[in-house]
Amino acid sequence: MADNKNGGIPDAGSSPYGNQPDEHTLEMHRPRESYLGSDDDFGAGGTPLGNDAYAAPTEQMYRPEPVFGADAGGAVAVGEQTPKVRRGTLDLGLFVLRAAVGAILVAHGLQKLVGLWNGPGLDGFESLLRDAGYHQPAVLAIVGAVGEIAAGGLLVLGLLTPFAAAAIVAIMVNAVLFKHELEPGVQFFAAESSGFEFEALLVACAVAITLTGPGRIAIDGRRGWATRPFLGSFVVLLLGVAAGVCLWIFGR
Repeated sequence: MADNKNGGIPDAGSSPYGNQPDEHTLEMHRPRESYLGSDDDFGAGGTPLGNDAYAAPTEQMYRPEPVFGADAGGAVAVGEQTPKVRRGTLDLGLFVLRAAVGAILVAHGLQKLVGLWNGPGLDGFESLLRDAGYHQPAVLAIVGAVGEIAAGGLLVLGLLTPFAAAAIVAIMVNAVLFKHELEPGVQFFAAESSGFEFEALLVACAVAITLTGPGRIAIDGRRGWATRPFLGSFVVLLLGVAAGVCLWIFGR
């Protein structure tokens, strides 16, 4: 308020609200305290204005739960990665199984094709098929010998593994039926003349490889269907069994 004694100049101590200092004017020039200050700046209440005058924000950020793998729809949350599954010695065990079965098939195929290791050779294998009543024994002898070598080699490499294992199932089904034809009756043990113990073991190994996949120590190792087989493996396995039975029925 202007003071007449001072020539109309407002008195520094005067106020339009009385003789008290102008608190509203002083508040405008007071520096605002930063809400980013420490707890000591806020005092005992934790806020510059106390607990009643100021409420901390209650909004909470939503953080999705970690997603391990795909959900029911096959989608994975953005930014999330499927954790690497520890397989231990599983891949090594599958490789040993594949290599053993494949090497045995290659050896038997070479016996039939070129007569290695006291094998019958192609002529002897053809005569054997003719005696068993097969049509076109010359063609089937070549197909059978080459098929054993090819299936065994693919199994060792882990390439087209389900199809190679299914081919082994088809070949061994014919071998079991052939032995049963030579001497009717169930003779299981290999010591018997028509025992199919060896063939049954190879069939079981081929079925196991088809259902479990070749593992990661294989050319097919990076394929999802090779490490996590499901319906496709059953289909290929059934096709192998059907091929073996059809060859026995319609090839004779």
